Amino acid sequence: MEISLIRHGRSLLSENDRITINDFRSWIEKYDNSGVNEEAAYPPETIKRAANAKVVITSDLKRSVESARLLNPEAKIISDPLFRETELPVCSTELFQLRLRPGMWAVILRLVWFSGYPRKCESLKEAKLRAEKAAKKLIDSSIEYGPIVLVGHGFMNILIAKELKKKGWKGRRKTASEHWGCTTYFFA
Repeated sequence: MEISLIRHGRSLLSENDRITINDFRSWIEKYDNSGVNEEAAYPPETIKRAANAKVVITSDLKRSVESARLLNPEAKIISDPLFRETELPVCSTELFQLRLRPGMWAVILRLVWFSGYPRKCESLKEAKLRAEKAAKKLIDSSIEYGPIVLVGHGFMNILIAKELKKKGWKGRRKTASEHWGCTTYFFA
């Protein structure tokens, strides 16, 4: 059995101006609703794994679905919100009108989330439970379809990988790129 975890491609959203924390919510919405850039080339291991999959599973977010179609337009694509990225907390303060680039807000809010502040989003504990369900669904799908691919998101893919390892799956990262990176797990 074989399960490959791939991170979606780079977003078409190129806005990188300094914004307030309240503006960051709107930025996230735009990011979630944007597609992905089509690349001139993709990592060979990622292409190989996607081509071998009869089924490609994605989250229901546009960047995940579009990435799957770019990697294997012939595959059956199954989209499920179970595989969405872990959420970021909502802060209720303007933080003195502090303006940062979206990537910096994402880092700060992810650290806040890791420290146990799940305001208006799932907690780390809840995300781990969701990852456990996601790993089970991937395993069941690999039994049904053979080699499968999940085109998902950074942190959720990490949590799913931990769950697969707990269940005895072995794997290693084949490509190191931030986007389109592929890690394949095997169960013997």
